[in-house]
Amino acid sequence: MFAKNVGSIDRIARIVLGIALIAGFYLNDGDSAWRYLYWIGLVPLITGLFSTCPLYSVVGMNTCKKA
Repeated sequence: MFAKNVGSIDRIARIVLGIALIAGFYLNDGDSAWRYLYWIGLVPLITGLFSTCPLYSVVGMNTCKKA
């Protein structure tokens, strides 16, 4: 579907960051509207799980090892 352009270390970092941000939503007990910004963690989580980053495609970056 999409070309893989996220390497293994980058992928792990994105997944960990995404999970940490989403966990922050549940761990933050405040009633603040800013609490919902933790859901931005879905972006690195999804790009890490699918090993593709649309922004990398736009700027021509690739962190995957060459075959």
